[in-house]
Amino acid sequence: MHTAQAALSGVGVNMNCWTSEKQFTSWLGLCPDHRISGGKALKRGTRRVVKRASTALRLAAWGLLRSQSAWGAKLRRLRSRLGVSKAITAMARLLARRICRMLEFGRQYVDKGMEHYETKYRQQQLQWVAKQAASLNMQLIPIAGVVN
Repeated sequence: MHTAQAALSGVGVNMNCWTSEKQFTSWLGLCPDHRISGGKALKRGTRRVVKRASTALRLAAWGLLRSQSAWGAKLRRLRSRLGVSKAITAMARLLARRICRMLEFGRQYVDKGMEHYETKYRQQQLQWVAKQAASLNMQLIPIAGVVN
């Protein structure tokens, strides 16, 4: 509750200041900022900003680490792939996008649960494997008695 209050006190309820979610997350300093000169990457990371809302969103993302929700499962998956700090920033950006949509359209968030996320992720993985097999002129055949 305190995290939501801190985020809303830093942002406000009027989302007309930003034309898109991308501008909102950039203002919070939660999107990538690649400094490129002459085709060479000079610096990579996120912009340094001192915003109370972005700090609150990062703390909220950190709190999802042990959550048994879909976002908790996504954070754990991102953490294994990207590392802790990048996964926290990515989840804070996801939370900022959800807040932006909720304030702009006036909808409530409904958590579908970790099982929904896991089944969706498994289906995506199966589609990816089938696509890779098709690119190698192979075909996947399910084994009888094995549950998807």
